[in-house]
Amino acid sequence: MLNRRNFIKQSGFALSVASFGLSSFKFSQKKPYKMGLQLFTIRAPMAEDPKKALKTIAGFGYQDTETYGYDGATQSFYGMPATDFKKVLEDNSLQSTSGHYDFIKYFNGTTDELIRYTDQSIEGAHALGQKYITWPWLDPESRSIEKFKILADKLNLIGERVNKAGLGFAYHNHDFEFIDHNGEMGYDIILHNTDPELVKLQIDLYWVAHSSPRTAHELFMEAPGRFVMWHIKDMDKISRDYTEMGNGSIDYTKILPDAAMSGMEYYYIEQGGNFAQNPIQSVKESAEYFKKNLINIFA
Repeated sequence: MLNRRNFIKQSGFALSVASFGLSSFKFSQKKPYKMGLQLFTIRAPMAEDPKKALKTIAGFGYQDTETYGYDGATQSFYGMPATDFKKVLEDNSLQSTSGHYDFIKYFNGTTDELIRYTDQSIEGAHALGQKYITWPWLDPESRSIEKFKILADKLNLIGERVNKAGLGFAYHNHDFEFIDHNGEMGYDIILHNTDPELVKLQIDLYWVAHSSPRTAHELFMEAPGRFVMWHIKDMDKISRDYTEMGNGSIDYTKILPDAAMSGMEYYYIEQGGNFAQNPIQSVKESAEYFKKNLINIFA
């Protein structure tokens, strides 16, 4: 792993379509993707009555979920032991293929603390049958170029441990990864200084459209096959805040055909806030729009 990372750093190499090989992808073969929801979108209903909330979204056609807020000490999700939470998912014909885990709490701690939480997360993910563990966030104090370089090493460390446990590991972006620091960007450090076999990428397409100097297509072309999960959400045409799918400015008819080339395995609709009425109504409207206008566009 060290040799690969040194090679990447020294040569500035980023996986490209030319080196990866377009022939590696079966563009004509559509996969049976399941419509997913990042449960942070309905965090208020989940806090109030998670069983009711999950039953409701299943009725809207969601089949997959991404969790957040895992308690590693008690190995619980939303106040329930992991096995009990999985039963609630199964009772509503839902699955959970990824979770956002709270690694940031251990960013400045010891390696032993980070490994301990990683192992707790692995147990939680296995209990739910998740395929991926995702690092979702950096606090404002951890967004300098120096911190991003430290982060890359931590991501490699976690990724190696997670992969040995038979799971995948990914990093989720926001806007701050695309800030220019005198010619350097945090996202490029993550992209180039982590082992692509150990650290995959969960691309938040809203934040790419909002803040990235490169389009989603350009990022996919730079590292095809590495963007194993997508967050799909729309951007208000005026405020540039979150909005329900179909109400905003992001043209997903131009992005979804890149699913195979990007390596996308799972996607999750999300809306962080700015709900027209309430979270439940918003995820209902987004599901209806997505099923009617977009779900058949995936390549």
